[in-house]
Amino acid sequence: MPTPGAKQQAEQRRKGMKGPAAAAKTSATPAAPAAAASAAPSVPAAGQRNTQANMGAKAKKPDQQQVQQIKSQHANFRAQPKPQQVPAVTFNQNRRIEGSDRWQGPQYEVFRSYRPERHDQGWYQSHYNRVELIGGGYYYWNNGYWYPAWGYNPSAEYYAYDGPIYVGQRAEPPDKVIADVQGVLQQMGYYKGEVDGLLGPLTREALTAYQADQGLTTTAAIDEPTLDSLGMG
Repeated sequence: MPTPGAKQQAEQRRKGMKGPAAAAKTSATPAAPAAAASAAPSVPAAGQRNTQANMGAKAKKPDQQQVQQIKSQHANFRAQPKPQQVPAVTFNQNRRIEGSDRWQGPQYEVFRSYRPERHDQGWYQSHYNRVELIGGGYYYWNNGYWYPAWGYNPSAEYYAYDGPIYVGQRAEPPDKVIADVQGVLQQMGYYKGEVDGLLGPLTREALTAYQADQGLTTTAAIDEPTLDSLGMG
């Protein structure tokens, strides 16, 4: 049977072991969020994707003051064709927007139903009130979206993206809205390219990363939920 002295020593050892362990546990707890917080901002900038960083980025929203500053900077923005850096897409009447059949909700119906069509100037002018030359190609505006006007002028068919571009009911030119989006995504660390007003591969990659981090449908396009999330709706 252990003596009282032995019991006391055992109790001291037990307390002594518990103390450091508890301290270690306590000190380890705040370190994990700190590591996650420091990792999150660097992930979009580096283009790397991991769960820890995504959790941090999901809470990150655009600064509305910066959004307004960027929009004012682009008040008179005009995109220029850059076929060497951002190749043009080609007309394909059988093309469907990849993955759009899985995008749920009425906000994505225009993408699900989009079919490239080629018509002459007379047809577009009789069907739509606004047809404009923007960034090397003609676009028509319809209910909040700009679309490529294939065939309007065969000598001006530079399109970096073939699909609807959401701008809202203010009907701002698509190149200006694209430039605004690029500027904000650049500030947030998602976009590393030039602010050129063209919806090219780098811009679409940045959109996909932002949409994923915000829990939005990853369309790689400028759609209504994405523009609203960026504070530009």
